[in-house]
This record gives sequence, C-alpha cells and structure tokens, in this order.
Amino acid sequence: MTKGAHSVAGVAVRKGREQAVMRALPDEVPVALVYNGSTQAVMMATPDDLHDFALGFSLSEGIITDLTQIEKFEIVKHGQGLEAQMWLSDDRADALAARRRFMAGPVGCGLCGIDSLDQALRDLPAVTSDLILAADDIPAAMAALRAAQPLHDQTRAVHAAGFYVAGQGIVAAREDVGRHNALDKVIGAMARAGVSGAGGAIAITSRVSVEMVQKCAVAGAPVLIAVSAPTSLAVQTALDAGITIAALARDDAFEIFTHSARIKTGATPHVA
Repeated sequence: MTKGAHSVAGVAVRKGREQAVMRALPDEVPVALVYNGSTQAVMMATPDDLHDFALGFSLSEGIITDLTQIEKFEIVKHGQGLEAQMWLSDDRADALAARRRFMAGPVGCGLCGIDSLDQALRDLPAVTSDLILAADDIPAAMAALRAAQPLHDQTRAVHAAGFYVAGQGIVAAREDVGRHNALDKVIGAMARAGVSGAGGAIAITSRVSVEMVQKCAVAGAPVLIAVSAPTSLAVQTALDAGITIAALARDDAFEIFTHSARIKTGATPHVA
C-alpha cells in the first residue's frame, strides 16, 4: 500500500452482481500551519511530504521569502490531525503579526477565510525568464507527471503537481487530495533542493484558478501547464505577471492562453 492511503472495504455492483472489494482511498486529515504558536491556516491535506507542504505554503503565501527565515520546524500529531509548527525569525514574525489572518481551507479552496479583497488579488512579482519550450515539451511534461503519481494509481482520487525541466523531465512531483496543497508541496520541495523556478514549467492535474497562477508567480515559474482550462481571472493574472498558460493539455493537443512566444510550436496557422 502506497503511503498516504488506506484500504477500505466496500461492495462493488457490476452487471447486476455484488462483490466484496477492498479499495485504496487517500488519507485526508486537518493540517494546521502554526507560526510561533499561532495557527495561520488549517488545510485538509494528504499527510505526506508535510515539510515540503509547510515550506511551500509559507513561501507562496508570502509569510517567508527565504527558507532561512524558518528557524525551527516540527510536526506534532494530535488526535484529530497534525500541526506543522514553525518558528520564524523576528522580522518575519513581526510582519506576520501585522497581517494576521485565519484561513480554514477545505479541499479545492485556496482563498478561504481571507478578510480583504486586496489579499485575494495581491500584487505579484513579475516573472522574467529566457525559457523557451518546444511544442513537444507540453505533452512530455504531462506524460512525465502522469508517470509520477503512485498515489493516484492506487486511489484515483488525488491531484498532482510537478516541476518540468526540458531534457530532464519532471524533477519534482508531489500528490495531495487538494490541488493547491500539491502545488505548495512542489514549491517547498524545489526550495529545499535549491531549484529555481525560472528554469522550467509547473505542471498540474487540475484547472488553472487564480491562486494557482499566484503560487507559480511567487515560485518564479514562467510556464504553467494544466490538463484542464483556466478561469478568465487566471488568464488576466498570468498576463499581468508574465506567465505562460498552456492548458487543456491532453495527448498531443493543448491551448496557449498567455505569452505564447515562450512555446515554439512550429505549427502552421489554420486559415478558415
């Protein structure tokens, strides 16, 4: 059994017949992100790669700008869930206290609990990169990400995110019941490994919502590849931040919504 999953008994009904089955289901637990003793967020998450998750969340939410600003890290188990406890440097602790908010994030929600429209549509760093991808890199990234999903293979119930580098493939991949969590885990893994987002593309197994673009911008990734479509706000945000969105990437087909010059298709435009 892959970590992050448990077998659960069920009854399968197929062609009018019942059959007892055991089904692997992903784990989902409350994970509290705690800074200097105060809870900043409670997210429903798959309890794997929590160090990556905590660091990626801290970076993508602007709580820290560098891993050295977390002076101590600890996972604490409780009866109903887990705490990722972090102790910040004095300057970051003061900054967090000044913008204190509480978020309660069910699966699929990345902006729950914020108390300001300005926080929802915050200013993002401009993403600058000389990265150019070939058209073949888009399906290659999605195929490589698909091959890096052992929990999905068992459960069919989790999302994945990965960082793709042309010529190397997916260099980091993480899974979670929450698409935002999977992306935060990858951002944390990249930061721990010292991998710059400027040299590759983020690939995700979900739609492109605005917060996914925001997280990519903070990570400095110039290209976001997704299996599903973006929202209109995600497109506008990516335009403003300098991020290329290549979405609806399935088999050898995809659609480019922003900053298309980063992807050299070599295709002949169709004239109706």
